[in-house]
Order: sequence, then structure tokens, then C-alpha cells
Amino acid sequence: MRRWPRDIDNKDSNSLKEDIGKYYLTKPLQENINLFKNNILKLDDTVIYREFKNKKGDLKFCLIFIDGMSDREIINENIVLPLMKEDLNDQLNNIVDYVKEEVLIIDDVIKTDEIEKILKSLLYGDTLLLVDGFNEGLLLNTKGWQTRAIAEPPSETVVKGPREGFNESLNVNTSLIRRKINSPSLKFQRKEIGVRTNTKICIIYMEGIVNTKILEELTNRLDKIDIEGVFGTGQIQELISDSPLSPFKTIGNTERPDVVASKLLQGRIAILCDGSPMAITLPYLFIEHFQINEDYYDNFIYASINRILRVVAFIITVATPGVYVAFIAFHKELIPTKLALSIYAAKQGVPLPTVIETLLMIIVFEIIREAGLRLPKHIGAAVSIVGALVLGDAAVNAKFVSAPIVIVTAIAGICELILYEMNSGIIISRFIFLILASLLGLYGVIFASMGLILHLMSIKSFGIPYMLNLIDLDKYNIRDAGIRAPWWLLKYRTKFIARDKVRSKNYINRRNRE
Repeated sequence: MRRWPRDIDNKDSNSLKEDIGKYYLTKPLQENINLFKNNILKLDDTVIYREFKNKKGDLKFCLIFIDGMSDREIINENIVLPLMKEDLNDQLNNIVDYVKEEVLIIDDVIKTDEIEKILKSLLYGDTLLLVDGFNEGLLLNTKGWQTRAIAEPPSETVVKGPREGFNESLNVNTSLIRRKINSPSLKFQRKEIGVRTNTKICIIYMEGIVNTKILEELTNRLDKIDIEGVFGTGQIQELISDSPLSPFKTIGNTERPDVVASKLLQGRIAILCDGSPMAITLPYLFIEHFQINEDYYDNFIYASINRILRVVAFIITVATPGVYVAFIAFHKELIPTKLALSIYAAKQGVPLPTVIETLLMIIVFEIIREAGLRLPKHIGAAVSIVGALVLGDAAVNAKFVSAPIVIVTAIAGICELILYEMNSGIIISRFIFLILASLLGLYGVIFASMGLILHLMSIKSFGIPYMLNLIDLDKYNIRDAGIRAPWWLLKYRTKFIARDKVRSKNYINRRNRE
């Protein structure tokens, strides 16, 4: 048993962390109090030290907790009050165990003397109970910080389906998922990442359905994370991604518990991070960009039409500016005569080449879009609409750009907004298409298309091909790819992702009989 070194003030932060893992509590109560007050948690006015005595046993106690992280009502009524009133004279030899088992009205109590373990629990809202003459303390679950109420997620508009979204509390978020999947196969594994923040995360999966190789790979990648602080799932997403340099994300994210629950049943894995309302899911396939939660609450015909429209919108937003520049600069003879004359008349007096016009208008559109997102909600929409109308009309009247360019840019921009979660990949791909089209015409568009397809084919998400549902034309995989088949046909999970492919109880029973 090692006591805390007296020269701790002269040690750096790394040595301090090593010392915390080596030392333990001692028997004198005042020494333990001084250990926290003058060394470990010194100069921290949020730490509360509540010393008191037992009326009948004359025993000295001390409670240590952090103001704002712990629930004072629980501390006063379930800890302080019972300890003051209980007759402890007959339990002096085994007072700590007696208090733990028969006095405290707390659902979670841990006995320990390890300073490292105590410090982690204190910083996360627990309370430490010290007893004079004993070198072991009790860690009491008194977490009680304020959390944001459960509300509709602002980043995912809900038309049909549940209107509850995650908040910043890890415990609340796990309970939301537990309410969706009432099964003992639903598993939660907690870890801590971040050298200084010790951020708590939770890995969620369905035992018996999840691919164990993917789960092992995820655990290995999380264990290798070496970063000072983690404040959200976005950092984790970047650190464990297969292709961090690709503009297309290989890990999904959502604020909706029903979306996470649905993906868990498909064999995917979810990660929640304390302090973040966003969950990440993996593996993530390219086709999932076009699948939204509303597809599974609408009629399958309407959902399939909308999904096809999203695929068309992706092609339009990426290729339209480049195709327009290619036709105007290299292939005028392919444009219908009346349309060519109209475009030629609109370009009269415009000093800039077509490719420069297009580049400038796309950049302006992205600036307006970003401004609309960052401004307060009550003025963001107005600024976006007024900015687009006023600037577009003024630019055309001033002969700074031609009217067809404004139309092309607006169509591409609107289609981009439909697929907002893919905006980085869309923006970069659109510029590549535009530059190659300005150099090689339609050949440039063809080369850009080939390059985009090859890039998407080369990406993997935790060993699963990114384009799986588009290159593997398995009859069960394609039923929930470009279209959504009716529910009675969705009997199987996606190939390679889930260990157990069968989703229907009748199919499982039939398979067992066979």
C-alpha cells in the first residue's frame, strides 16, 4: 500500500497521471481529505467537501463530490441523513460494509481504495464517501447533471415516424434504443477514449446478427485511437474511417433512435458518444446516401419513386455544370438550333468565358448556402432566398453572367440540397467534372465519370465493398437498394454485413425444420 508522495507539486502532468494509478487511500480521514483538496483536485472550487459526524456513534465521515455533476437531493436524503441517524456503535469493525449494505439508499455502490478509479468516478458525477479509520471509500452513484429534453432532431426533418431524437446524455440515448429493441440480444459495450477527456462511448450491436469480424475490427481501431480529447462522434468517425481522404463518407451518422434501431437489426454496429447527440453506424454503403427514414414509413411505391429521384438528383448535381460547359465550349453542333440561338443571345455582352461563369456561380451558391446554415434560423432562410434572387437577377442584368448559367447553377444547387449528407463528395466531384469538361469536352465528362466509378468501387467500409448493393445483383440485396420492395419481400438482410441473413420468424422456423 503506497501513500501519496509529498513532492507531487513538482511533478508534470504525465508523472501525475502515473502516480494516480499507483497510490491508494489511507486510514486517517484528514489525510485523505488533504490528498484531494491540496493535491489531486487543488484549486478547483467546484469540488465540495462535506464533513459530518454520526450522532450515535461519533464517527467522522466526509463526502466529496463536484457541484453541478451530482444530485444534491440524493446526497442529502439518501446518504447524509441515514448516516447521521443510524446507530453505528455495534458495527465499528466492519463499518464500511455495513454502511454499503444496510444504511445507504443508493442503487449503485462500489467499495474501492484505488485513487485512479475514484478520480474517474468523481469527475463523472459520482460521490466519494470516506470513513475515518478506514482505507477504503465508497463510490456512490449520484449523477444528476442537467440534460437537454428529448425533441425532434433538427438535422433530420420528420414527416412520418417517431419525432424523438438523441440528446447529449449517453444514458438517455442508450435508453431510447433499448425502448425500440426489447431483446436480450441487444448488447452495449462501454469504453473510454481521449487521453485527457476520458470520454465515454458505447458500442451497440445485436448479438447473433452482427458480423463478429467487423466488431473485432472496430474494437481494434478504437483501441488504437490516441488523441487528447474527444467531444463528439465526428472525431471518432474520422479516426476509424477506412478512407479518410475520400470525400465520400464510409461511416453513417444520424440523430434518430429509430434509424439506429433499424440498422442494428440489419446487422450493423452503432456508436454513441457522451456529449454528442449524433450516433454513427457502420458499415456504411454508398446506396445508403439515397435511403432515408421516410422510405420505411411511406408506401413502397412512393418510397421507390423518391429513391430513384434522389439517384437522378445526384447525377444532375454532379454532371450538369460540366455537361453544359462541354456543349457550349466544344460541341455546339449537338445543341438544337433554337436552344443554341437562345443561349447565344443570352451570352451577348458577357465578358467571361462559360467555364469561369459556371465556377463563379457555383462558388457564390455555396457561399449563400453556408450563410443560410450559419445565420440564426429566423433570418437564415430569408437571407438565402433574397441573396439568390437579388444576386442572380443583378448579375444577369449587369451582363456579369448569362441567364442560362444561373439556371444550370440553380438546378445543380437544388439537387445538392436533396443529398445534403453527401455534400462534400458532390462538391468535389462537380468541380472535377467541370474542369475536365472545360479541357476535353464530353470526353472529359466521360473520363470524370469513369474516375468517380473506379474511386467508389475501390472504397471499403470495414471490409465491406462500398458499392455492394450496386455490384452484387443478389435478388435479396437489390430489394432494398435503388428501390424499396414491400415489407413482405424483405425477408433477408444484406449479404456479408450480417451473420444471420434471415429476418422473418417463419423463414427461421422453416430453415430449422429443413
